[in-house]
Amino acid sequence: MLERHTIEANGLAIAYGVTGDGPPLVLLHGATSAGGDGFRAQIARFARAFRCYVPDARGHGGTRWDASRGFSYATLVDDLAAFLDALGLDRPHLLGVSMGAQTALGYAIRSPDRVGSLVLVGLSVADEPRRSVVRRLLDVERIERDDPRFAADLARRHDPVQGPGAWRTLLRAMAEAIDRESPPSPAEIRRAVVPALVAVGDRDPIVPVDQAWALARQLPDARLLVLPAAGHEAHAQRAGLFNEACEWFWRSIGTVGG
Repeated sequence: MLERHTIEANGLAIAYGVTGDGPPLVLLHGATSAGGDGFRAQIARFARAFRCYVPDARGHGGTRWDASRGFSYATLVDDLAAFLDALGLDRPHLLGVSMGAQTALGYAIRSPDRVGSLVLVGLSVADEPRRSVVRRLLDVERIERDDPRFAADLARRHDPVQGPGAWRTLLRAMAEAIDRESPPSPAEIRRAVVPALVAVGDRDPIVPVDQAWALARQLPDARLLVLPAAGHEAHAQRAGLFNEACEWFWRSIGTVGG
C-alpha cells in the first residue's frame, strides 16, 4: 500500500506515493492518469525489490497546477529533476508510460549519469500517428459525448484537488503541447547512455511497433519488448508478461538478484 506524501519541488507541492525497500524506482504515469491509478498491476510486485516512488504529474491527481497557465513536456522533465533532488534520490531507476516515458527519456538525455536504468512504455519519437491520435483521444467534446464513463473517471481523479472541471482544461492544454512540441532528435536520443527496455503493445494505435523498434535502435543500450494483444497501456493489459520482462531486464543489468 502506498504511503502518501507531498514535497516542494520546482514551485509545486508534488503529491507522491511510496512503498517498498531497495534501490529507488520512480514510476511515471501517462497523460490523464495519476500515480496510484497508473500502476495498479506493478506496485506491489516491484516493491519487493525496490523502494517505489509514484508521483502525480503537474495538473494530475494530487499535484495542483492550473493548466490554463500552460503545459509543456520540458517542464515535466524539470519537475522530475527537482523531485529527485528534493528526495535526494541517487541514480534512480525510471519507469514511464507514454507521457511519463517521454519525461523519463528527456531526463536521461539531460542527465544520463544520474539514471540507473530506463523502462519506456508506449513511447514514439515520431510525429505521426502520435499527434493525430492523441489529439482525438484528448478531445474533451468527444469524451463527454461518446465516453461519459471516462469523463466521470477524469473528474474523480483530478477535480478534487485541481478544481471542478479542471480535467477539461488539462486535456486541452496537453493537446496544445502535443501540437507545439517536437520529439527529441536521434542525436539527442543517443545521449541517453543508460540501460533501457522499450516496451510496446502490438496493437498500440499511437506507437506502431516499427517506431518502438526504431527508438530501441537509436538508444545506445536498449532492448525491445513487444507485448501481444495489447494496446497503448500494454503494461496494464499484459501485466504478467510485462512485469516478468522488467524483472529479467533488471536482473540482466545487475540491479536485482536472480
